[in-house]
Amino acid sequence: MASPSSFRAVYKVVDEQEIDVDVYLPQSETAKGVAGYPVIIDIHGGAFMLGSSDMVNKDQIQDCLNRGWIVLVPNHRLCPQVDLLDGPMRDCRDLLAWVYDGGLQDAVTSETNIPYSLDLDHVFAFGTSSGGTLALSLGFGVPRRVAGIFDMYGPCNFSDGFWTSELPHIASKLPAGLTEDFINQVYAERPVPIRGGVSLEGQAPGAPNFSDPRQAFAFTQIAQGSVMKAIYPKGDWDTVDPLRNISASFPPTFIVHGTEDVMVPMSLSKDLHAGLLAHGVKCGMEEVPDEGHTFAAKMKVGSRTWEIQRKGFDFLESLIDQA
Repeated sequence: MASPSSFRAVYKVVDEQEIDVDVYLPQSETAKGVAGYPVIIDIHGGAFMLGSSDMVNKDQIQDCLNRGWIVLVPNHRLCPQVDLLDGPMRDCRDLLAWVYDGGLQDAVTSETNIPYSLDLDHVFAFGTSSGGTLALSLGFGVPRRVAGIFDMYGPCNFSDGFWTSELPHIASKLPAGLTEDFINQVYAERPVPIRGGVSLEGQAPGAPNFSDPRQAFAFTQIAQGSVMKAIYPKGDWDTVDPLRNISASFPPTFIVHGTEDVMVPMSLSKDLHAGLLAHGVKCGMEEVPDEGHTFAAKMKVGSRTWEIQRKGFDFLESLIDQA
């Protein structure tokens, strides 16, 4: 099956650097009702330090297109030169504002002669791993929230002891001889990159490439249990932790997490789910048997894993049907 096609749009400019988004349009006859086309923002993973818009599951994009949704796959600035709040979160929130303020409509209109009217009452957020956290960040700290969120194994509960725990199975992959001077070369990158090596989802053959300071830096932080310190040294979790920002008005949220995940333990998603339930937020959670972290990259259409994770998109679609 051919990969879905997209066009590039620029949603913001920072220090003369264009930050872009891949826009995927469904077939014009698949509009969902008279309100227009729902929009879903699909955010890549990579521990906030790696990845790009190229590194998302194209089958999931096609699933959303088949539902008659416009799919946006953004790039964002990568930590650690910018921190989590001022970089990835700010960019994704600015993308959401660009959608609501008419930027997406203008971009689509200029790209095609087919009229695509947008259903701005149904703008959704979806992401895997760190992208799941960024999707959740579109449910708080913004003037207008998304209408629903699908979070696949996204980090949260940043005060949990796991986030300062060493991960020996990652440390064993690091080559000998990595120095602080070498990995800290990432801080000298200008402009702040919006594309970085691998996404941790395992798409690149032979990944990771430890001759790249960025990849070596990211995996070193993961191994040492210092990711959160690297990407958000302020440690003010109240501003960035989705778990601490749940309220009764938080968007409906669905969570999918693998039972064998040792990179982001499923217990953290269970904490998030419990918080949503406690605040009366419409929500759901599915545990995927026998799957570890980043399984979204490798799952096969029609497999048990595929059908389980698809319930997240079904959940979002149900929000349209109930409108």
